[in-house]
Amino acid sequence: MVTAQVSQAPAISPVAIKERTGSISTGEIISVLKGEITGLHIKQAFSPELAEEITTNFNRNPGLKERKDGVPGQYVGASHYTRNAATYFAEAESARPFVEALFANLVDPVRALFDALKRELHKQAIELRPAHSEHGQANICRAICWSGAGMYSLEPHDDVAQVLRAGKDCELPAVANNTVVALNFYPSMPDEGGNLRIWSHKPTESDRRSQGVETTGYPYSTAYLEPLPYHDFQLKAGDIALIDGGFVHGVTQQSGNGKPRLLLNCFLGFARRDLVLWWT
Repeated sequence: MVTAQVSQAPAISPVAIKERTGSISTGEIISVLKGEITGLHIKQAFSPELAEEITTNFNRNPGLKERKDGVPGQYVGASHYTRNAATYFAEAESARPFVEALFANLVDPVRALFDALKRELHKQAIELRPAHSEHGQANICRAICWSGAGMYSLEPHDDVAQVLRAGKDCELPAVANNTVVALNFYPSMPDEGGNLRIWSHKPTESDRRSQGVETTGYPYSTAYLEPLPYHDFQLKAGDIALIDGGFVHGVTQQSGNGKPRLLLNCFLGFARRDLVLWWT
């Protein structure tokens, strides 16, 4: 007798969402790092004027490139996604002048957050630094502008799979044992859509295998996620969002008004109890 194999429904994982308006709290960021907050949305965290100038610097940046890794959009900087350590850090070194050009003489909101968090963690005997190897050092951020169309402008995915498989010669896999935090700054947003959606599901290795995303975490099917609850962050220019990147998340369809969805993105997480790494 042949027994049909039944797929197990994805487990619902509890989420803790916090949204507010105003300045950045390093204490809240540390709570995300520790897994106490799943998603943090800070509205109006930096000024519209600064957001507009960063957007202008992105659009005219000589380092602007088209993504060729299956994810739609343009970018400035380097991504660890589908890269081994040697390639990623070499690309980060080459891209550094273009990343710095995003801010020119502006007050850099990403570095300001990094510096404030570094000071706070230092008080707790925890080091915060960019990930590095013999090939170079991670940049403070990368800038991404998505052009995807369809149900999602960025398909549902998790950020842990590729960190787990970053390679034995890389520092990053240790972070996957803790919380991989995705940190996004939004200089430009469409009037409707293009928002960050997080599902109440933190997939296991078995879940990734069932979806065929063991090495990339991208993409999870609509049918797989259909029974799961989710939360949408209604984002505007000048907002900041941090999420536990181990939860499945994606970007909703954008409106057709032509305004781009531009974000400054980086990742951070505990590699050891006394060390937090920062990378892109």
